[in-house]
Amino acid sequence: MKKLLLAGLATGLFFGLATSASAAVITLDFEGVGNGNPIGNFYNGGAGTNYGVSFSDDALAIVDSDVIGGTGGNFGGEPSPSTVMFFLSGSEARMTVAAGFDTGFSFWYSAINNPGSVSVYDINNVLLTSLDLPTTPSDGGDPTGAFSPFYQLGVGFAGTASYVSFAGVENQIAFDNVTFGAVIPGGNEVPEPATMLLFGTGLAGLAAVGRRKVLK
Repeated sequence: MKKLLLAGLATGLFFGLATSASAAVITLDFEGVGNGNPIGNFYNGGAGTNYGVSFSDDALAIVDSDVIGGTGGNFGGEPSPSTVMFFLSGSEARMTVAAGFDTGFSFWYSAINNPGSVSVYDINNVLLTSLDLPTTPSDGGDPTGAFSPFYQLGVGFAGTASYVSFAGVENQIAFDNVTFGAVIPGGNEVPEPATMLLFGTGLAGLAAVGRRKVLK
């Protein structure tokens, strides 16, 4: 039986809720958003640091079930315990950076059943770069959690990015330590050797760098 990132998936969980590039390297670890809550404007004048970063309504936070306050978070080995981003509806979650960003984009992710992708666009909907995300192995968590460990990826690009699409199968992919302005994600000073190896080899050449197109 296919494992779910959020155990006991139920419908009706959702809540309703750009131009010079930023020079700062910023990492979002989603801590403090709250279990099952939409990320929304948490980093855009909400309870978190105001980076001018907003997320689409379907982008949710989930807390590791191994810690107090976690409810059904079926993951482990996250780079910055104990909250990650995922989505339960549609095929993507979107992050918009009002000031724009350049140089690079990076993150950690886990996807044990289905692959995903990440695409970076400029303000005119031109694709600056994208990464295909293959499925990842599972080590059983810390101590439990099938979506474990997380693996890091990053990519450089030319131009000024405005928003990022995190795509995949709902309830089947998780992201953490999303970093813009750098090709190596922040929040974990010494990545585990396995994750560093996968990052260094580009997961067997998965990165499709420099492809450009305009959204229809």
